[in-house]
Amino acid sequence: MAHLLAYALLVYSSLIGLSSALHHFPHSSDNSLRPMILPLYLSSPNLSHSHHHNRRRNLQNSVPPIARMRLYDDLLSNGYYTTRLWIGSPPQQFALIVDTGSTVTYVPCSGCGHCGKHQDPRFQPELSSTYQPIKCSISCNCDSAERQCTYERRYAEMSSSSGVLGEDIISFGNESELVPQRAVFGCENMETGDLFTQRADGIMGLGRGRLSVMDQLVDLGVISDSFSLCYGGMDVGGGAMILGGISSPPDMVFTHSDPFRSPYYNIELKEIHVAGKPLKLSPRIFDGKYGTVLDSGTTYAYLPKEAFHAFKNAVMKKTGSLKQIHGPDPNFNDFCFSGAGRDVSQLSKAFPQVDMVFSNGKKLSLSPENYLFRHTKVSGAYCLGIFPNGDDPTTLLGGIIVRNTLVTYDRENDKVGFWKTNCSELWKSLHYLGPPASHSQNTTVGIPPTVAPTGLPPTIAPYGMPQNFFPGEFQIGLITFDMMLSINNSYMKPNFTELTEFIAHALDVKVSQVHLLNFTHKENVSLIKWAILPDESADYISNTTAMSIVQRLREHRFQLPEKFGSYQLLEVNVKPPVKPTWWKQNYWAVAVGVLVTLVLGLSIFGVWLIRRERKREHGSYEPVGAIVPEQELQPLQTSPAIDDL
Repeated sequence: MAHLLAYALLVYSSLIGLSSALHHFPHSSDNSLRPMILPLYLSSPNLSHSHHHNRRRNLQNSVPPIARMRLYDDLLSNGYYTTRLWIGSPPQQFALIVDTGSTVTYVPCSGCGHCGKHQDPRFQPELSSTYQPIKCSISCNCDSAERQCTYERRYAEMSSSSGVLGEDIISFGNESELVPQRAVFGCENMETGDLFTQRADGIMGLGRGRLSVMDQLVDLGVISDSFSLCYGGMDVGGGAMILGGISSPPDMVFTHSDPFRSPYYNIELKEIHVAGKPLKLSPRIFDGKYGTVLDSGTTYAYLPKEAFHAFKNAVMKKTGSLKQIHGPDPNFNDFCFSGAGRDVSQLSKAFPQVDMVFSNGKKLSLSPENYLFRHTKVSGAYCLGIFPNGDDPTTLLGGIIVRNTLVTYDRENDKVGFWKTNCSELWKSLHYLGPPASHSQNTTVGIPPTVAPTGLPPTIAPYGMPQNFFPGEFQIGLITFDMMLSINNSYMKPNFTELTEFIAHALDVKVSQVHLLNFTHKENVSLIKWAILPDESADYISNTTAMSIVQRLREHRFQLPEKFGSYQLLEVNVKPPVKPTWWKQNYWAVAVGVLVTLVLGLSIFGVWLIRRERKREHGSYEPVGAIVPEQELQPLQTSPAIDDL
C-alpha cells in the first residue's frame, strides 16, 4: 500500500489569476508514494476576494441549473473516482478523476508525444468544429513557437503532465440540467509516471483557481458557487457529483471553510473522539501549517504524528478481541486486524465509532468504513486507512473519510457540509435534489427516500446514443460482453457467485439474467464472457432496458470490490432473439404426437402378438379323434450299394 509523504517539485503556471491546489495524486494501493502539490499563487488574495463577491452579486436574482453527474470506479480498487465529461463538437467522451485538490482539467490529445493508453481515445482537436487554442500572451507561459499558452504540472516520483491550453464546448451528459458550456482545459502532449499508467483519461479540477471547472462555470453565471460529492461505501463504489447549489438536508452538519486560510478546501477540525472519548491532544493540533484540508483526490487520511499515534492507540484499545496481523504490503508497517468478518454492516460491533468535532461544536460521526480498508490477502481482515503525515503538521482528509457521505462545498457561503447517506443509491434520487427555492436564502428541503424507476425513461436515450439506436421493431434477445480481470494474487480466481451479483447490481437487472458463458484464467488475468438474458417472464429485452445496459457497459459502471482487482471491458454485442425452428415452435405438439404414435404402435403390435400366439396354439395341437387328411409319403431313396446286391 502506498502512503502520502511527497511534495510536488514544480507547479504549473498558466493564465493570470491561476492558483494550484493541494493535490495528493490517487492511484491503486500497489503503487509507490503519492505526491502532494504545493501552491504557487499568481494572484493576490484581495483580487480573489473581490472576484468572489462579484460572483455572488451576479447570481442573487437567478436560480441557475445544476449539473447532476454520476461517479464511477472505487476509491481503493482504482485509487480514485471518475466522472464522464464530453469535450468538443461532436462530443468526445472522457473519464476524468474528480479532484478538489487540482485547478486544471486536462485530457490526452491526439498529438501527444508521450501519453499512456487510457480508457478512452485521445481528444482530437482537429475533429472538433468548436475547438480554439488559447493564443500566447503576456498573461501566460507560451510554447517554444510563442503561439499558444501552456500548462505544466510535475509531481514527485517523476509523474508529470504538460501541454497546451485550449477552449472548447464541455458537456455534462443528458442527465444534467446544465447545457454545454465553453471552457478552457489542458490538452496534454506529455505525461509520465502514474499519469501515464492510470486507466482514467485525465483530471477534472474542482479546486480554487481561474482554470477550475467550478470557477469557469461560476464566472459564466450558469451555476451557483457550490458543488457536492458523494463517494460510495466499502466494496461498492460509485456515487454522485452535483455542480451548483442544492437544497441541503435538514440534518447536514456544516463547518466553516476559510478561503484565505489556505488555497485548499479547509474545515475547522478541533477534536477527534474514539468510542465517545476525546483524544488527549492540544486543541491546535489540527490547525498546523495548512490546517485541516479536504482533498477528494487523496485516497486515505493523514494526521500529524502526535494525533496519529493517539488515534491508533485509542482504536487498538477497543479492538482487543481482534488479532493484530501484518499488512498486505511488507514495505509498509500497516496496522491490521483479523477476525471482524466480511460483512461491512457488522464492523461497528468490532471497531469503535469515531467522531470529528468542529469548532462550532457540530459533530460528524464516522463509521468503521470511514477509517478502515479491506486487507487484500486475508479474508475478514481490515487495516487502518489513517496514517502519520511525516513531519508535515497539515491534516489531510482523503476520500476514505467521506465514504457514504454527501459533502457540499458551499464556496459562496464559505462552509462545507456533511450528511451521511448511501452514496451508491443516491443517484437514483438525484432528481429530488434541486437548487434552493431562493438563492438569497438558505432553504433546507429533505431528500425523499431513494426511489428509482428501472432503466431510463422511454423518451431519453443514453448520451451519445441516438434514440433510434435500436431502430424499428428490432428486438434484443441477448447482450454479451467480454471482461478481463487483473487480480493481484495470481493463485486467486474470481468468485463467480459474488461477481454475478455485482454485475446484476451494476446493470440494474436480476441475478437470474446474468449468465457466465466462458472463462479462461492465466496467471493473474482472467478472461470472462458474460451474457445478459431477458427476464424469465419475457421473450426479449426491451429497447429501453437494453439501451440502459449498453450505456452502463460503455461507461464502465461496474463497481467491483478491491479483491477482484482491476477490470477492462473488451467487447459488447447485442443480438436479436434466435428465431425458433418449426420443430422448436411445435415442440410440445410433436412430442405429444410421437408419444401417441408410440403408444398406438405398441398397442397394435401387442394385439398382433397375442392373436398370433393364439393362432399358433390352435394349429399345433389338435383334439383327440379329429379327422386329419392323409398325406402321401415321399419315396425313400436307396443308396447305390444296395441296388447292386
